[in-house]
Amino acid sequence: MRNRHLVVNALLLLPLLGQLAGPEARPRARDLGLQPGVLPPGANNAITDVAGVLVGHRTLVRGEAVRTGVTAILPHGGNLFQKKVPAAVWVGNGFGKAAGLLQVRELGNLETPIVLTNTLAVGTTVEAVVGWTLEQPGNEQVRSVNAVVGETNDGYLNDIRGRYVTAADVRAALATAAGGPVEEGSVGAGTGTMAFGWKGGIGTSSRVLPKRLGGWTVGALVQTNFDGVLTLDGVPVGKTLGRYPFQETIEERADGSCMIVLATDAPLSSRNLERMAARAVLGLARTGSFLSNGSGDFVITFSTRNPVPFEPKQLTRTVEEVHNDAMSPLFLATVEAVEEAVYNSLLRATDVTGSEGHKGEAIPIESLRKLLSSRKTASGSSALRPCSSMRYSSTSGTLASGIGTCSSS
Repeated sequence: MRNRHLVVNALLLLPLLGQLAGPEARPRARDLGLQPGVLPPGANNAITDVAGVLVGHRTLVRGEAVRTGVTAILPHGGNLFQKKVPAAVWVGNGFGKAAGLLQVRELGNLETPIVLTNTLAVGTTVEAVVGWTLEQPGNEQVRSVNAVVGETNDGYLNDIRGRYVTAADVRAALATAAGGPVEEGSVGAGTGTMAFGWKGGIGTSSRVLPKRLGGWTVGALVQTNFDGVLTLDGVPVGKTLGRYPFQETIEERADGSCMIVLATDAPLSSRNLERMAARAVLGLARTGSFLSNGSGDFVITFSTRNPVPFEPKQLTRTVEEVHNDAMSPLFLATVEAVEEAVYNSLLRATDVTGSEGHKGEAIPIESLRKLLSSRKTASGSSALRPCSSMRYSSTSGTLASGIGTCSSS
């Protein structure tokens, strides 16, 4: 089936490649010398660094008003309904229309891909995911499917009332899902989103624990569409550039939402996956979010270990599970991965003009470079900054205690 999708993938990607082409590729956080946290990223610095995880996009850009899309995250490339994965959810602020979360919370597992889209496309997307799942070989007798769909409202840049997302678009995102590098910015479900007053989008990042702490990987993917006072690795960007809410009156709105998907290969129960998910909002806080009244901030977490069979052959099962006392490094990895994923969603986003002539301005890279350069100059000619009390040693593969220095570039 994977081979059959290669041709389909190539055809679907052609229009997207044209949209992404530009005079200069926009940077990710680490291209600007930003290195949030102390843990190292994986090879792709993406959620797909968790082995087996796949991501696909479908980007809809039509005429002057359609700026939306779909992003699909698959824990593995097999039959998810027959081979479910442990999962959990966490709600930071519940102003949202996500579907399927109650069953995940109740049963502690995930049986479909996680699909992200816009608010008014949730119903269409649920129906498409259900149909796609029923058609998978081996599901001929399935009569109940819990489709998991997340959303943010892209109605500022997108003619959301037109409801242009179709089942075919959802299937296209699922068909193009792949491992490796993940396209970020104004793509897929992030095509029409805004964040911190600038163009938001899809962003991703990962962290890898040293072997003595388990060697596990945590990956995050975010759909950013919220407001706040942007802080970039400690630099007060929003305040300095004068783009933040409530500058004039308290009546100003600072609404929006953020969908966060976390993946890990650590063997975790749904209980500890929920504890991980709760820490994800700390990563949002680091970026300047305050979970506003009108923001729907949802976290969906899953582990690729300890799959759950649809029809178990025995009454009990034996699984490996991380001790509570060993969870703190995974919590740290979660916070750092979410923080950097948000940065990447902003940095990789491009200028977008959409519905009613509204403009989503990409965050100005040169202004950021100047701010970051000022930080380096202020910290001394060596361009070094203090590390936290826990720092990663690339030579020993361990976290060492004590205060040291880290290069900011």
